[in-house]
Amino acid sequence: MRLDKFIARQLGISRAIAGREIRARRITVDGEIVRDSAFKLRPEHEVAFDGNALAQQDGPRYFMLNKPQGYVCSTDDPDNPTILYFIDEPVAHELHAAGRLDMDTTGLVLLTDDGQWSHRITSPRHRCEKTYRVGLALPVASDTAEQFARGIQLNNEKARTLPARLEVLTPTDVRLTISEGRYHQVKRMFAAIGNHVVTLHRERIGAIVLNADLGPGEYRPLTEEEIASVGAVLR
Repeated sequence: MRLDKFIARQLGISRAIAGREIRARRITVDGEIVRDSAFKLRPEHEVAFDGNALAQQDGPRYFMLNKPQGYVCSTDDPDNPTILYFIDEPVAHELHAAGRLDMDTTGLVLLTDDGQWSHRITSPRHRCEKTYRVGLALPVASDTAEQFARGIQLNNEKARTLPARLEVLTPTDVRLTISEGRYHQVKRMFAAIGNHVVTLHRERIGAIVLNADLGPGEYRPLTEEEIASVGAVLR
């Protein structure tokens, strides 16, 4: 990779500004000042900016985050705080959420810079299951599980939702598993049967379950098994 491209990615700046920083003798490679923007970096090179080491990325990255309320899943939002606030990783701005949550929804968010991997989660044709813990304003009706299993007709939608599984924990506390990701789907499904979602928390995506040890705003890298499990959602 060219040195100016690497510096731009690491610092979140343009290639032109990166070139200016290189010419200003602020970049060293293996302890030596390099002023050539086109210098070709190798994986073994040690790069520093003003004496601060910049790690070269070794392949795609995968993380799980326990998202708290009040943050959006986009990586750049001028009006609201984003989930990248919690991610202390090099070039964090290149990560994206594989399946977003609303600002007021909490729980499991997967972040990666691997577009093909995230596509397996978000593409409707792969039917990746997501499980949510749902707090309701009203007691759930006795036939709700049957209605969800048949599919729900949402407002302004042509097709019914795909069959979903409902587990009733208490009259106002349920667990719902869906295999698609329509806009505000869980909230709209309950609204369609005359109920209202008060709290919404995602527990699972595919075979990846939110780590119970992660507090709100905490994250960890995915294991090799978790990363590989995403291939299993293909149909």
